[in-house]
Amino acid sequence: MIVRVDKILSELGFGSRQEIKKYVKAGKIRINDNIVKKPEEKLNSEKDKLYFEGKEVEVEEFETFILYKPAGYVCATKDNVHKTVMELIDSKRKNVVPVGRLDLDTEGILILTNDGSLNHRLVSPSSHVDKTYYAVFEGKLDENAVEMTKNGLDIGEGEVSKPAKLEIISDNEILLTIHEGKFHQVKRMVKALGGEVTYLKRVAFGGLRLDDLKLNKGESRKITEIEMEMLKG
Repeated sequence: MIVRVDKILSELGFGSRQEIKKYVKAGKIRINDNIVKKPEEKLNSEKDKLYFEGKEVEVEEFETFILYKPAGYVCATKDNVHKTVMELIDSKRKNVVPVGRLDLDTEGILILTNDGSLNHRLVSPSSHVDKTYYAVFEGKLDENAVEMTKNGLDIGEGEVSKPAKLEIISDNEILLTIHEGKFHQVKRMVKALGGEVTYLKRVAFGGLRLDDLKLNKGESRKITEIEMEMLKG
């Protein structure tokens, strides 16, 4: 990866581009053994080493995290009322964002990344990446709920869900697998079937299953190469 010094340091949280320019003038940044003279100077992250005030800076093109999101956190980079999921990952980058959304009261697997193409692939319905949710609900589902879900549901506001898979676990528990992400979609689908969701957790995303990740609620870590392939697959 070839990248500008000011761009990568800014993304990693070392300051604004104007601040980076000042650090360059002060001689605080070097590539290998050479002091950086211009903020737009480029480095090859596969060959060069970048240093800030004598300490090596770890340079990666993309960062992708898996988080076991707890309830009470919003999927946003900033919020004036609630805590955000960004507080639960260890990244200095300012361009890492949640992939899609889980509601404030919803738990489960959440992916965060600064890889725009990955983000698009995971959220686009045309990619058919499955997301499976475990839901507890009140009420009684329509006796044809499985078939109705398979055919697509009118979830109100002029929207119809794409065909999905419903598995009934008990009188008030289901697993629902979808590959799109409309606003409050799972809750609206369950409502269209006659129920009202009282608890919701995303238990699988692509080939990743929450039970296999060995994460406690609120914990996160960088995704492994194998997990990335499972996620995409």
